[in-house]
Amino acid sequence: MIESMTNGETRNDAPAQQTTGSAAPSKMYFMPKPWLLAVVLVIATFVAYWPATRGGFIWDDDDHLTANPSMKASNGLEMIWSSLAVSRYYPLTLTSFWIQHQLWGLNPMPYHVINIALHALSGVLVYFLLRRLRVPAAWLAAALWVLHPVNVESVAWITEMKNTQSGAFFFGAILCFLEFERERDLTEPYGSATWYTLAMLCGAGAMLSKVSTVVLPLALLLCAWWQRGRLGKVDAARITPFFGLAWLMSGLAIVEQRGQVEHKGTAEWSLGIVDRIIVAGKDMWFYAGKILWPTHLIFIYPRWNVAVHSLWSWLPLIGAVVVGIALVVWRRRSWARAGLFGIGFFLIALLPALGFFDVYYFRFSFVADHFQYLASLGVVALAAAAIAQVLRRCKLWLAPIGNIICAVLLAMMAGLTWGQTHIYHDVETLWRDTIAKNPTAWMAHYNLGKTLSDESRMPEAIAQYEEALQMKPDYAEAHNNLGSALAQQGKLTEAVEHWTEAVRIRPEIAEAHYNLGFVAAQTGKTEDAIKHWETVVRIKPNYPDVDFNLGILLEQMGRHDEAAEHYKQALRIKPDYAEARYNLGVLMEHAGNAPEAIRDYEQALKIKPDFVEVQNSLARLLATLSLADGGEPTRAVGLAQQACGLTGDHTAGYLDTLAIAYAAAGQFDEAIATARKAVELARADGQEKVAGEIEARLELFRSGHPYHRSAETASP
Repeated sequence: MIESMTNGETRNDAPAQQTTGSAAPSKMYFMPKPWLLAVVLVIATFVAYWPATRGGFIWDDDDHLTANPSMKASNGLEMIWSSLAVSRYYPLTLTSFWIQHQLWGLNPMPYHVINIALHALSGVLVYFLLRRLRVPAAWLAAALWVLHPVNVESVAWITEMKNTQSGAFFFGAILCFLEFERERDLTEPYGSATWYTLAMLCGAGAMLSKVSTVVLPLALLLCAWWQRGRLGKVDAARITPFFGLAWLMSGLAIVEQRGQVEHKGTAEWSLGIVDRIIVAGKDMWFYAGKILWPTHLIFIYPRWNVAVHSLWSWLPLIGAVVVGIALVVWRRRSWARAGLFGIGFFLIALLPALGFFDVYYFRFSFVADHFQYLASLGVVALAAAAIAQVLRRCKLWLAPIGNIICAVLLAMMAGLTWGQTHIYHDVETLWRDTIAKNPTAWMAHYNLGKTLSDESRMPEAIAQYEEALQMKPDYAEAHNNLGSALAQQGKLTEAVEHWTEAVRIRPEIAEAHYNLGFVAAQTGKTEDAIKHWETVVRIKPNYPDVDFNLGILLEQMGRHDEAAEHYKQALRIKPDYAEARYNLGVLMEHAGNAPEAIRDYEQALKIKPDFVEVQNSLARLLATLSLADGGEPTRAVGLAQQACGLTGDHTAGYLDTLAIAYAAAGQFDEAIATARKAVELARADGQEKVAGEIEARLELFRSGHPYHRSAETASP
C-alpha cells in the first residue's frame, strides 16, 4: 500500500501551501500506519540486498579495514582519530570498523549485514523526513530510493559504509533540525535546545563518517525555504554553526585528498576551471540518467575526454542552465517549485563530486554510483511525485490498480538491485564484470592482475598487467607488479626492466625500489642495494623489512653502528620482529656487550621459542662466558640440546656448541663424544676448516679444560 502526504491528513507543523497536486481521490482507502510502512521498508531492503551478505572483501577494503594497522594496534582508536595517515580521515566510520573488528574479526558477512541495516535505517529516515516536509508520495519515494540499484555500490561494498553510516546521520540531522523549527513555530520562540543539539551531533556524525556530507548546511537552508518559501537572517544565524563545522571538515578533506594526489602524481588532475565546468555539466545529466534509467551500471565508468573547444561538450551545461532558468521563472507554480526543491537537493548533495575539487577516484573516472548515494534522493522524490500526479489524474492513486502499478515498479527496482549485488561477490567477479562493460578500464585490468597474481595464476596476471600498460604506458604500479610476476617466472632481466621503468615514471614508488634493491643485493651490488633501500625507508618509513635488510647489508660492510640503528628501527615498527632482535643481539655480542646480547637473544626466544639459531647463539655465549661475566653452563647445555634436537643432531655447528656447553658444565666425557660427532659431520659436509677448529677444542676437552670466551667470536 502506497502512502501520499496529500491524502487528506491535517498537519499543524507544515503550512497548507506545501501540498501539491489535485484533490484527494473520492474513495477512501485503507492507509497503513506509518510505523508499519517503515517496517515494510526495512524488510524490503534486506530482501533486495541479501545476496550481498554472501560477498567478501573487495577493492579498498584492505586500505580501510582488512590491512589497516589501526584495526589491530593497541592504540588503534588513537591512530584513527589523530592521524590523516591512517587510510582516509573518516574517523567515525573507521571507529565503526574497529568496533566490528573486535567483535567478529574479518568475517565479511556481519559487515555486510550492518551495511544493509544502516541503509534500511536511512530509508526509514528518508520516509519520515519526506513525510515531515509534506513531499507528495513520501513512502513511494523512500521505497524507490532504498531499492534503487545505483545504491548497490554503497551497500554491497563494505568500504562504502562511509555512505550508509553518514547517510543515516545526515537524514537524522535534518529531521532533528526540522523538529527544532517546529517547536520554535508552535511553542518556543527560540526552539528547543535539545533538538538543535541533536541536529548538531548528527551533523558532526555525518561529516566524521564521510566528509562529502559537509553540504548539510545547504540542505538545511533548502528545507527551510521549502517550508516557508523564503529565507531570512534568522535562518542564516541558525545554520552558521553547521557551516563552521563544515568548513573545518572541508579543510581536512582537502588536505587528505591533496596528499593522495601528490603521492600518486598529478597528470590526471591537471584540469583548468573551464574543464571542470564542462565535467560538472556532464556529471549532472549522467547521474540523473542513471537514476531514471538504471541500466549498464559499472563499477568503473569510462573516463571522459574533456574537449573545451567542442560545442557538444558544452551542451549538457547549457541544458542544465536552461532547465534552471525555467524553474526559477515559473517558481510560483507547484511543479516548478517542486522541481527547484528536488533538483536543488540533487545538486547540493552532488556538489563535492562534480569535479570542482580534486578527488583521488577521478584518476579512473569522473563519475561513480557511490558518489550520488545522497543526491539520488532528489531526483527519485521528483519521479515519485510525478508518478503520483499521473495516477491521480487517472483516478488511480491509492486505488488497487494504482497500488499494483507502484508495486510492480518497486519489484522491478528490487530485482535489478538483487542482480547487481552479485557483481560484488568477490574481487575477480567485480573486475571481470567491469572489464566486460568497460574494456578500457586500465585500473580494472591492473587490479584483476593483482588478484590473479595473489592466486599464483601468473600467466593470466601478466596478461592483465600488459593490457593495463597498453592503455596506460605510464602506469608505474603496473610496471612494478608486472616485474614481480615476471620475476616469479624466472624472467629476472625483464623484471628489472619493468621495475626500472616504474622508478623512472614515478621515482617515489617504494615497491619498485625495494625490488631493485633486492636484486642488487642478490647480485653483489651492495652499494646499489643500499641506495634503493634507503630510498624506500625515506618514502615508506614504516616498512620494517627494509630496515632489517639494510641492517644486514650494512653489517656485512662492517658498518655495525648503522646496522644496529636499522635493526632498532625495525623493532620500533614491529616489536615482535624476532629476526631483527636476533641480529641486534649478534651485533651486541660482536661489540663485547654480552649482557645486552643475552637480553636480545632472550627477547627473540620469547617471540619465537623454536628459533634454533638463537638457541645456539645464546647457548654458545652462556657457555663461553665466565660465571662472573654472566655465564650459565647448565642453561647453555639445555639450550644447545634443544637446538640439536630441532635439527636432528645433524648440524656440526650446533653439536660443537653442545660440546662447548658440556665442557663448561664439567661434563667432559659428553663434550668429547659430542665434539667427535661434530668433526665427523663437518668432514662429511666438506667443512675441513670447521672440522679443524672443532678438533682444536677437542684437545682442550681431553685435557680437562673448557673453551673460554676470549677465543670466541659470534656469527649470525
